[in-house]
Amino acid sequence: MMEPEGIERGDGGGGGWLINHIPTILWHRRIYVIVSFVLLFLVGIITAYTLPTIYRSSATMLVESQDLPTDIVQAPGTGEIEQRIAKIREQVLSRGDLISLIEQNDLYASERQSQPMSVVVNKMRSSTTVGALAGDIGSGAPGKSNVIAIKMDFDYPDPGKAQAVMQAYVTQFMRMNSDAIEDQANLSVRFLSEQAAKLRTQVQQFDDKITALKAANGALLAGASGPTYVDTGSYASQIANLENQNRQLVLQGTGAAGDPQLAAAEAALAQALATYSDNHPDVQLARERVAALKRAQPTGSPGLSPLVQEQIRANNQMIAQLRASMENAVARANSAMSGQARQPVVLQQVMQLESQASNLRSQYNDVSTNLLKAQSRARLANEQRAERLTLVDPPNLPDSPEWPNRPLFILAGAAAGLGLGLVIALLVELLNRPMRSPNQLNAMGLPVLGVVPIIQTNVRKPRFAFLRKKKRGLEFA
Repeated sequence: MMEPEGIERGDGGGGGWLINHIPTILWHRRIYVIVSFVLLFLVGIITAYTLPTIYRSSATMLVESQDLPTDIVQAPGTGEIEQRIAKIREQVLSRGDLISLIEQNDLYASERQSQPMSVVVNKMRSSTTVGALAGDIGSGAPGKSNVIAIKMDFDYPDPGKAQAVMQAYVTQFMRMNSDAIEDQANLSVRFLSEQAAKLRTQVQQFDDKITALKAANGALLAGASGPTYVDTGSYASQIANLENQNRQLVLQGTGAAGDPQLAAAEAALAQALATYSDNHPDVQLARERVAALKRAQPTGSPGLSPLVQEQIRANNQMIAQLRASMENAVARANSAMSGQARQPVVLQQVMQLESQASNLRSQYNDVSTNLLKAQSRARLANEQRAERLTLVDPPNLPDSPEWPNRPLFILAGAAAGLGLGLVIALLVELLNRPMRSPNQLNAMGLPVLGVVPIIQTNVRKPRFAFLRKKKRGLEFA
């Protein structure tokens, strides 16, 4: 059985006949197309309305910069916004917090009865999405983050519970971000305050050491160590003159001028006193000889007058003062000589202490500057004027399901049914390979003896004449 249309078109051999007869093939195999279309269309409808409905609640938080310019007060250093978001996300989606949200909102009731809590927690974590929205105007400053907002989504079959969970997420996210900035700023202030106090104490200790060392070695450090040699001849000559005056007064007052032994003894005592100190053995021996000679004199010798005694007393005081001055000068000279030997060591100690104190002061100045900056940043953070998150799109109550997309499932089922029906019809046609054109016989090397048309007389005529169509058939052997 062959159609006349095939003869009129002049089909060639090979596979071209299949393409030329596709409308006829689809009409003859329409049952396959219709059944496939209806079945997969029904499958799409059933799938669209039997899959669990998922609603998505979303929220958007804007990343706002600090109120004051960064050249006045630097932003609290808490790292890049992406790193901070990642840390907060891990805290918000931690196992303990998710279990608390599941129990508070009675989430996944059926899953909790049949599955372990770890599976339920992982399912809730996979249903939560946290993403950063980057700015699309300009590329931003070099080294500066281009994140301008944070978007969060949560999927759940109940729209009210999805909104409640998203509200809890947003509250925790904003609170943790604010706490992280405040804690970082306050921690910096405490650390720098402790460092400043420690450095200040160390600087004070070094200053005290330097002051004590300079006080103990002031003359050496000032370069006024005094002469290293003292001429004691002037002191000795003055002392000898005064002692000689005393002897003369004693001789004149007592009448011992005629005693040559006493005069010689007193001259020897004066010479010894001019040469040695009072504790020298020669001085003591000379003084004992004078005393012995005086005791040997007659008891009736006249005494000294008050005027002479007063003059002798004044001379003795002057002698004592001169001897004390001479001893002090000798002591200073000896001290200067020993100090000159110690001066390089003391100067080196002072320089080392001052160098260490200078380094500590420099560190203290740096820490004090950083402390002022940290206090300014902490004030911004505590007053909520530093970089912060503000809620610009609060968690919404979804009014349409996010999943499944029912029209898309239905259209996909219809398209799949049509495609499957077409494939089945073509496969059946290829397997059966019916003769639809004489040219197929020519391609096979068989001659065509003739074409017998089929005239159908029982065709129902249409009501209107201009709608009549002749249906003809061709039959060949």
